Amino acid sequence: MKKTFLLIIGCWLLLVQTGCEKLLETKTESSITDDEYFKTESDFEPYVVGIYMYLRGSAKIGPQNITGIANSLTYGTERSEELVSALNSRFTQAWTHNLSPTSGTFDYTNWYKAIGNCNLLLSKIEDFPFTTESTKKRVMAEAYSLRAYIYFSLIRIIGDTPLMLDAISDENIPKLPRSKAVDVMKQIIADLDKAIGLYPAKTISSRYRFSYASAQALKADAKLWSAKVLGGGDNDFNDAITALAEVEKTTGVSLRSDFKEVTTTRANSEIILAAFFNRDESGANYGLNALPYLTGITGASNLDSLPYCQTTSNGQGAYQISAKSKALYPTGDKRIPFTWVTERQGSTLKISWITKLPGNKYTDDRVSDNDVILYRLGEIYLMAAEAYAGISNTTKAIEYLNKTRVRAGIGNYAGVADKASVEKEILDERGRELFFENKRWYDLVRFHKGGTIDIYTYVPNLVGKTTPLYWPLAANVLANNDQLKQTDGY
Repeated sequence: MKKTFLLIIGCWLLLVQTGCEKLLETKTESSITDDEYFKTESDFEPYVVGIYMYLRGSAKIGPQNITGIANSLTYGTERSEELVSALNSRFTQAWTHNLSPTSGTFDYTNWYKAIGNCNLLLSKIEDFPFTTESTKKRVMAEAYSLRAYIYFSLIRIIGDTPLMLDAISDENIPKLPRSKAVDVMKQIIADLDKAIGLYPAKTISSRYRFSYASAQALKADAKLWSAKVLGGGDNDFNDAITALAEVEKTTGVSLRSDFKEVTTTRANSEIILAAFFNRDESGANYGLNALPYLTGITGASNLDSLPYCQTTSNGQGAYQISAKSKALYPTGDKRIPFTWVTERQGSTLKISWITKLPGNKYTDDRVSDNDVILYRLGEIYLMAAEAYAGISNTTKAIEYLNKTRVRAGIGNYAGVADKASVEKEILDERGRELFFENKRWYDLVRFHKGGTIDIYTYVPNLVGKTTPLYWPLAANVLANNDQLKQTDGY
């Protein structure tokens, strides 16, 4: 399956090199993808598979690198409290919250390339005759799911964002203004509802491609954001609960008894959707930045327990877990060894290296090639806890909260059962369970908007600052579209 996947990707990249180059920004040339490519039904499968490359970001389209939407710590993690510097620093201005119109800006070019490819596929497949109707429906469902995921990522990063739904096949690129995030959210949910209705089966045939279950997980995630950040309230919480119940019914998904297996065992039964990584078949994942390199830890008395690499090419040694994140874990939490290990130089405690994505050790070196998880069952339970707490059903919220706590060996929640206390515990449990899974900043924004925390006092690097929670747009994005306005606050 992996070799077939790569062959499909390779063919798709050759075709798309001449495809949507800079949607919403510069001239687009897509004569091959538009006029020559969609000639048989077999053309659609590799095309939709190719769009997944934008999630992991380990290849080039023409002269440009694909930005990995799911494989970048900048947007989902750096602005949170999870990480501090280790041997060196690779943090952007996002970590220091020194964002400005000229520093740490967001360039969405590649993100709209992916959207453009979804739009083009959907426009071509609608009236195209397929021998097997279920194949057509599945490809369409994946395209809708991918578009929804990308738009959901965009509104979490910049809030209001241009909403482009038409296929672009020539140089006449519309200059679109930013649509309100609530309107983009309506489109996200509409896309997901279409996808959910199209998937021909409710099973997960591949954990590397969207399915009925992962579309429902994404819908629940979006509904939680809508409920708290966009003011949707109880209706959205209830919709999230309904979607999550559908995920729980999925055959073949179960909570792993050993937490170690969650991120290190590829495509395991807890995974609902992941971005595929494997040595010699893709570039490294973002865990590369956290793995120590040998020359930086020379003399460590617990060297064999550290997830080190021989070279700085495979381990950057840039990040370690913060003291604030470590403090979330009670003594005896079984997740600790598979979250971090503290280097010892004699009796001196040094850097607390992250072990959550340790990569794999080969004969020549360790390589950061664990899959990047987008959704897994442990998070589904915590989303359900959050949704039930949102409608003040703390009894049900605690029931779901306990599912990950019990696996971790810290027992059932025994704290105060009022809504505020339970929501804070859910946030803390997400910090423990999902550490370094590239979700923390979005969690903090959501719980800030929901009133659980004050993010400006909770995140150390935000204390005393008024930096907006959304990113500023890059100068080239604004320069190429006079209909856009800079993000509020910049």
